[in-house]
Amino acid sequence: MSFSFAALGNDLYTGARSVPVVAKRRRFYLASAALIVVAALGLVLNGLNLGLEFRGGSEFRVATTSTPADYEQTARDAVGAAEDQRGVNVTLVGNDTVRVQTERLSEADSQDVRQSLATAFGVPEQNVSGTFIGPSWGQSVSSQALRALVIFVLAVALVLSIYFRNWKMAAAALIATVHDMVITVGIYALSGFEVSPATMIGFLTVLGYSLYDTVVVFDKVRENTTEAFANGRMTFAQAANLAVNQTMVRSINTTVIGVLPIAAVLVVGALFLGPGVLLDLSLVLFVGIIIGAYSSIFIATPILVSLRRNEPAVVDLEKRAQRHQARRAKDAAVESAGPRAGAEGDDVPVGVGAPAAAEGDSSTLTGRAVHKYAQSGPRNQPRRTPKSKR
Repeated sequence: MSFSFAALGNDLYTGARSVPVVAKRRRFYLASAALIVVAALGLVLNGLNLGLEFRGGSEFRVATTSTPADYEQTARDAVGAAEDQRGVNVTLVGNDTVRVQTERLSEADSQDVRQSLATAFGVPEQNVSGTFIGPSWGQSVSSQALRALVIFVLAVALVLSIYFRNWKMAAAALIATVHDMVITVGIYALSGFEVSPATMIGFLTVLGYSLYDTVVVFDKVRENTTEAFANGRMTFAQAANLAVNQTMVRSINTTVIGVLPIAAVLVVGALFLGPGVLLDLSLVLFVGIIIGAYSSIFIATPILVSLRRNEPAVVDLEKRAQRHQARRAKDAAVESAGPRAGAEGDDVPVGVGAPAAAEGDSSTLTGRAVHKYAQSGPRNQPRRTPKSKR
């Protein structure tokens, strides 16, 4: 039997199949807690590898026709021989450019380093470029990024509270977003990639994507829960879980479509281009989009259910839904049992001419009372005379 993703999506939408996301929410909370611990260890042990734009310093780029295998040690020896600068960062950009970053150097020291690099790599001095970025510029970038993040969070909280008319929905969405950001930053720290302005752009993009996916799910949650409050057929948790199942295939499809081109850029950047804007940005987006899709399905809605489970209206809805589902289960059991047979020794055929149920008898098919003068069986069938009276 072949698997059909479309059929699975249809079954999840109609409720024929169901993934117990809300019922198993503690497992997903534990999985997220484990990811957060790993991310925190990455931040504590490795820390963020801040780029030159944030910490300030000097950068040199050596354009070579053939990069030696030991290019990193060659660059470190050249810089150390010039000014005893051992804290350098050497990376390969593309196939023919060596990037060397050091602490802040004076103009005379920068010139010495350029000459030493040109000699070490056997290239003309004009093939070695040097730039300087002051720490004040990096501090300005950092402060502006933090300011933008604070404004973004406050604006999102306000807009979501107004849109959903429920501050707990906004709180659940923001908790899921913080969850995504912590894990993404931690994994980025573990990778050792450099934090550049492009990385900050990627972080803000991940925030927007995560919120977008969560809002789509919450729209369906609001629709289902509003209907549940009106008819009392499902509990709040059941209606929310149905909403997650109904949007699950859409979230997976959107994530796959978004991740595939980013994965291609990430592979090309890692294998051929080396460190740079594309690699920094693609890693953040790749990790962030996957984590954002996970949180919108398995974290945001369960958190919302946990936040609202003790509300009086939600508790009352659960009682109404349990009574309704109990009635339906009872009716289904009666229907599956079929018509009752006559008493043992009675020659009345099953379901034909059976004695009418007494008024208020709960053993009828629907559980409703049957009038005492109602005649069972076909209306024109004559009554049979017992043998004792023949």
